Amino acid sequence: MAVTAPQPGGIADHIHPEPQGFIRKYVFSIDHKIIGIQYIVTSFVFMILGGLLAELIRIQLMNANGGFMTPDTYNEVYTIHGSTMVWLVIVPMVTGGFGNFVFPLQIGARDVAFPWLNMVSFWMFPPAGLLLYASFLVGAPVAGWTEYPPVSLQGGPGTSMWCVAIFLVGVGTTLTGINFLVTALKMRAPGMTFTRMPLFVWAQFATAPLVMIATTALAAALAALFMERQFGVPFYDPTKGGSPLLWQHMFWFYSHPAVYIMILPVFGIISEIFPTFARKPIFGYKMIAFSSISIALLGFMVWAHHMFTSGLAPFLQLPFMIMTMVIAIPTGIKVFSWLATLWGGKIQYTTAMLFAIAFIATFTLGGISGVFLAAIPFDLWAHGTYFIVAHIHYVLVGGSLTGIFAGMFYWYPKMTGRFMNETLGRWTFWLFVIGLNGTFVPMHWLGLMGMPRRVAEYDPQFQTINQVESLFSFVMTLAILLFFVNALWSIRHGKRAGHNPWHARTLEWQIPSPPPYYNFKHIPTVLANPYAFDEPVPYAGLEDELTDSPAPIPAGAY
Repeated sequence: MAVTAPQPGGIADHIHPEPQGFIRKYVFSIDHKIIGIQYIVTSFVFMILGGLLAELIRIQLMNANGGFMTPDTYNEVYTIHGSTMVWLVIVPMVTGGFGNFVFPLQIGARDVAFPWLNMVSFWMFPPAGLLLYASFLVGAPVAGWTEYPPVSLQGGPGTSMWCVAIFLVGVGTTLTGINFLVTALKMRAPGMTFTRMPLFVWAQFATAPLVMIATTALAAALAALFMERQFGVPFYDPTKGGSPLLWQHMFWFYSHPAVYIMILPVFGIISEIFPTFARKPIFGYKMIAFSSISIALLGFMVWAHHMFTSGLAPFLQLPFMIMTMVIAIPTGIKVFSWLATLWGGKIQYTTAMLFAIAFIATFTLGGISGVFLAAIPFDLWAHGTYFIVAHIHYVLVGGSLTGIFAGMFYWYPKMTGRFMNETLGRWTFWLFVIGLNGTFVPMHWLGLMGMPRRVAEYDPQFQTINQVESLFSFVMTLAILLFFVNALWSIRHGKRAGHNPWHARTLEWQIPSPPPYYNFKHIPTVLANPYAFDEPVPYAGLEDELTDSPAPIPAGAY
């Protein structure tokens, strides 16, 4: 495509020319919006696979004596399920997916800082997922998503494939973190100071260093595990002078910050939805923004609370217990700010808003159980039980996944130019919330009663509760299937949305839907904070961006 001489603020100063042809435009794309959608679609494909594995687990656990799978197959299934949901669904969805699509638009940029690197980052992701699932063909890993040695030093080559797959995902997310950090620092629109950035941008800005630093520790741990398995280098084998605890320290130095990699962008999603549908400014903007930075910093100081049962010296356990409780404070600041935003607002109960409200309840429950587990005596009692399974699922399903659904219903009109069906959306919401709580609340009881986690067979006294959990898990699965039907149907048949159907004020809603390749005809100037709904839209230079007017909101949407 021929490119004219650059004009300041014009289309021609886009960082790269618009590609021609299907392959260059939609497959090997360097457009951040297409890459974001690629991440989202690929992550949802892996969610279907990981969800099917979860249902196999629940079918197995309906009978105390198992019988649906052998114990070895069960170990493979729950290991790949956990690995899928963490590294192939939530992490790429919230960073690569929503981050790529929304973040550059919200700062008034035409793309990320390094578009080609962005494309490379994505294309490390699908091969990694395929490699992980190919491990079933040769003996998948069996030590759980944490892959603790010495168990992970044994078994077939599937664990080595697991190492390579997760390493590839880690490299891709690290490159994305570098890209986002440079983009946030160097490519904000004129006038967009740090205290005028949307809160989703703040969330991605706080997440980027987490990704860059923490993933390096995981990469080193994975490389060491791979070398020990393939070449006999004794990093973790105690019979050869290695230390299994070395893996735990390096793994959790990544994996506890990874919890915040998976949840901080979701905090940003919720912080965009609440002011939009409460029709009032976000309460405590600066506190929400700065608390994201606090969480990112404190996230590196709490990893060893996962290791209280490992023989860690008592004088080391105490500071980790205290810091784990302290990190609840900036999270609590966000929750109270969101509730204050809702207080007195003219709340519009779209499906996105319903999921956002449910997020507060379910994530807070997961956070409260996390405070319990931060207490050393309680953790020593509950560590190997289903209480841990309940906690992590409330954080990742009740937190991250619920927030992902909220974000999809919120930004779907911007991605496609059409609304998702609100009636199907409400059915999805209620089935999902009922299924989620019916599945995971009883797991707390099972844990306190003493049922161990990661077992294919269990004491018959726990069978009835497990059967109830499995039935509710099928309800949650039905909700997710309804979501996919809604998303696919609405691409062609959803009501047209116009450029700003929610009457939101951040920059992505001030341009057409879906956004044009170049994003902005002229880079706008930011004049004020984007959440003051009682003031004029705080941007200059957007006068000729639109060829449409805001579409009316569908009947029954609120």
